[in-house]
Amino acid sequence: MARIEEILTLERIDDLIFRGPAVESTLTRTFGGQVAGQALVAAVNTVSDERPVHSLHGYFLRPGDSREPTVFLVDRLRDGRSFSARQVRGVQRGETIFSMQASFHVSGDTGPDHSDQMRAVPDPEELGEEGLLRPRGSRALLDEWGDWDIRVVPQDRYEPNKYAASQQVVWFRSQRRLPDDPKFHQCTLAYMSDMTLLHSSLVPHPDTKVQMASLDHAIWFLRPFRADDWLLYDQTSPSAHGGRAMTQGRIFNRAGDLVAEVTQEGLVRTLDEGR
Repeated sequence: MARIEEILTLERIDDLIFRGPAVESTLTRTFGGQVAGQALVAAVNTVSDERPVHSLHGYFLRPGDSREPTVFLVDRLRDGRSFSARQVRGVQRGETIFSMQASFHVSGDTGPDHSDQMRAVPDPEELGEEGLLRPRGSRALLDEWGDWDIRVVPQDRYEPNKYAASQQVVWFRSQRRLPDDPKFHQCTLAYMSDMTLLHSSLVPHPDTKVQMASLDHAIWFLRPFRADDWLLYDQTSPSAHGGRAMTQGRIFNRAGDLVAEVTQEGLVRTLDEGR
């Protein structure tokens, strides 16, 4: 399987045009996190280093073909005194498969500082066989994520939120040391953030067979982090209805700092018998 460094290395065709590589995959459709991560790489490469990304909002419009490269077209929407904005379209065979807007904020601004606390959970090293990831019906996903250490915290190992309809808690990280560039870790987290999140909607429905696909995806980058250090992905699914599920995730570093927030809506459509 391709390493994340290969996945996130784009060819610059022109000032605002990039090509993402076709990545060897066991999946027929391109993994959504790959498209989001590559789109963010394209946007980041059109903004100065002094303005790191602080948010992105993307829509998965068509399934991508994992055998095909993706061309990313960037529009410069704004370059103000403190913020920059970019729009990116991921295109295959002349059709847009992914659309994203990203916002960048100048480093060094100051203001009030607070964040939620991380819930008390076992350390990832404490989770043995019980923490192994077993995405339902998704052997291909396990192969796809072979470079990542993903450990699901059993529900009886933490205090649940009694007001949450569905919840799941996951430790994850790259198994290999990654480059030190903070922008690379942000783009890597864009890739990682699509891992396991939509599956949190199925926790109350363990025997339901569904077709799953990401529909839209938003990330807010709140504090510095490394994707090769342990991160806790605290996930909830406040609603599932009409074949769609809303999911949310808060990402903490091991010190308990809230480093990112993710929201995703996905297709969770009941499969007809025999499909």
